[in-house]
Amino acid sequence: MKIDTNLTLFHRLNQISRLLTKRANQALQPFDLYSAQWTVIYTLKTKGTLTQRELCEYLAVEAPPLTRNVQRLVKKGLVRQVCGRDKRTKRIELTEVAQAQYPIWERTMAEVKQQLMDGVSSDTEEQLDKLLVDWLSTIEQETCHEQREER
Repeated sequence: MKIDTNLTLFHRLNQISRLLTKRANQALQPFDLYSAQWTVIYTLKTKGTLTQRELCEYLAVEAPPLTRNVQRLVKKGLVRQVCGRDKRTKRIELTEVAQAQYPIWERTMAEVKQQLMDGVSSDTEEQLDKLLVDWLSTIEQETCHEQREER
């Protein structure tokens, strides 16, 4: 199999990722939040209470940076850690404060999305979403397969 050495697509994706993060950070600044924290909040809101390990796996991040973000959110009173069935396992959930503020943050992020997607047709947006969902699924399947082989 010939390896494609044209890395333009990956470079563009990296640029887009950094710009999305920058714009999200700017929009969330008035709320004293960062995009990495918003991602945790959004995930807990949409997926419900999760363990830190589940959050790491879903967000595809290493434990130390996620732990720091969770600790910052705990200090801000936006998430709490509760003991699960197993006392060693802590589940992370949104607090009532975060639940009450969530619609404001969500509206802010929707405005950012709207600005960034301005000029992109709804059909193109749907196609892009489908491509990204399919690609993410493929990558996740490959990652799971690789992890099984390492064991």
